[in-house]
Amino acid sequence: MRRQAVAVLERIFGHGEFLDAALARQPPLADARDRAFLKLLVMTALRHWSETQTAIDRFLSRPLPRKAGAARLILGLGATQLLWLEAPAHAVIDTAVRLAKADTGARHFAGLVNAVLRRLAEAPRPNPAPGLPAWLMARWEADYGADVAAAIAEASRSEAATDLTARETPAVWAERLGGMLLPTGTIRLAAGTGAIDALPGFTTGAWWVQDAATAMPAKLLGDVAGLDVIDLCAAPGGKTLQLCAAGARVTAIDSSSARLERLRDNLKRTGLTAVIEVADALTYEPGRLVDAVLLDAPCSATGTIRRHPELPWIRTPEHFAALPAIQRDMIERAARFLKPGGRLVYCTCSLEKAEGEAQIDAFLARNRDFALDLIAAGEAGIPASMIDAGGRLRTLPQMAIGGSSGLDGFFAARLVRRA
Repeated sequence: MRRQAVAVLERIFGHGEFLDAALARQPPLADARDRAFLKLLVMTALRHWSETQTAIDRFLSRPLPRKAGAARLILGLGATQLLWLEAPAHAVIDTAVRLAKADTGARHFAGLVNAVLRRLAEAPRPNPAPGLPAWLMARWEADYGADVAAAIAEASRSEAATDLTARETPAVWAERLGGMLLPTGTIRLAAGTGAIDALPGFTTGAWWVQDAATAMPAKLLGDVAGLDVIDLCAAPGGKTLQLCAAGARVTAIDSSSARLERLRDNLKRTGLTAVIEVADALTYEPGRLVDAVLLDAPCSATGTIRRHPELPWIRTPEHFAALPAIQRDMIERAARFLKPGGRLVYCTCSLEKAEGEAQIDAFLARNRDFALDLIAAGEAGIPASMIDAGGRLRTLPQMAIGGSSGLDGFFAARLVRRA
């Protein structure tokens, strides 16, 4: 299992793969507990990578050479178990040494791995070090200030709760599942609830997994019963399911046929119906004007680091720089699909203001036939703390809702096409 963990980290750091894709490359583990522990081990390593590497470097007289194979990853995995999972030192060190000896590049460093982990196990626990790349912290500090940026970073390293959206009667399902009903209608499950697909209501499609913040943008379209709605960049489909359950006639568009398969599966499971089209949002032509459009634009996804702790390590400033132009073109195109009086909700799961607030300001400056439709505090159960001074939704990972803290970082704004 730990050999697989090293292989997953190598795919992430060496090839820039997402965690789920890297895990999927590994031979399947028969035991569900082993699968869960493998994911926990890798996610914990990623959440604390900076601190772990700082702790390791204290006991290295010189940096490891580039041809050290997986030695750095093996050390990181061992340190993760010692510092964050409180595993027995002798077992951790023995396994790490065996992993090093089995790796062509790292075998010459097996003694070093042994010495460093022994010293780490005996030393006082190190003081916390900055947990995210400096360039990313600098961006957040520029957008929010140093204190808020630090709170974002700390919250981003915590484990995300499991949130559900019920097709109907959320209060009933919250009670049945032993969860907490948040003011927005999301059901937040207690920790250690167990396998999702074994819970009551899963097979009958009574609910689906969807973070509390992710569920808010679709609610901003208001009463959509009977309306013609386009969900752009729809996969994996939680917002499509929300709109369908609310009675809208939904056309779900996404460029990834593979990702849309998950939406098809969930539509079948829930008994809901939508038109699904595989198309690029930048070239898609609906052939009609519609009542509402929901655009969840491609973004840096920095609001989802709690669920995807690999993101800070596989993204670069250059990747971020390319996104605003794509978002600008998408929102311009989506706006043309609307009837006069129609509503457009633009949203991203990004903490970057260049991908949220700045996009809306620039769009309104270019398009005098659109106006910002202000979101009121308390609308759809959204607390005032999540509505900015401009009447737009902005959630941060450290925010609390309904007495429970933690949710994805999200931005959303509601626009209306003037009659």
